[in-house]
Amino acid sequence: MVAVFNGGMDKVADAIFKSLTESVDISIKLLGPIALWLGIMNIARESGLTKVMARIIKPLFKFVFPDVPPEHPAAGSILLNISANILGLGNSATPLGISAMKDLQQLNPDKSTASPAMCTLLALNTSSLTLIPATIISLRAAHSSINPAIIMVSTIFATSVSTLTALLLDKTFRIFYGI
Repeated sequence: MVAVFNGGMDKVADAIFKSLTESVDISIKLLGPIALWLGIMNIARESGLTKVMARIIKPLFKFVFPDVPPEHPAAGSILLNISANILGLGNSATPLGISAMKDLQQLNPDKSTASPAMCTLLALNTSSLTLIPATIISLRAAHSSINPAIIMVSTIFATSVSTLTALLLDKTFRIFYGI
């Protein structure tokens, strides 16, 4: 009985160390794309490109975020976050989303609860419209997938449906609660 138990523990220990090694390998392979896109997003913010893009999509932005002034820094932060999600950079989108939430908190009259704009951003992040699933494609390539980009059509469809649903529910709740 003891020998069986010890043999089982060896297998568990081997599996743990193998998983740890694979996790580190995958993390290293993902660092490059994440660093690249975070750098591009920071350049876009510093160069003023996000403000230009915010002006271009102002009508759509005003519909989705009616209580956020288009010239407020929150508009640029939201745009960066949504752009990272559209590019499928979930890990890179997280710090951008946190930055957008901090900017939205500046506009929030009641600091103890989330504002409607914060709820909308959370809904958009959760549904996460993705046109180019870069992180997933990178993971599939790192695992030697024959065609890592084959998931693009299904990803676009699924995330489009989830984002439209999130926006419809957000607008419905805003109307229902008079926000």
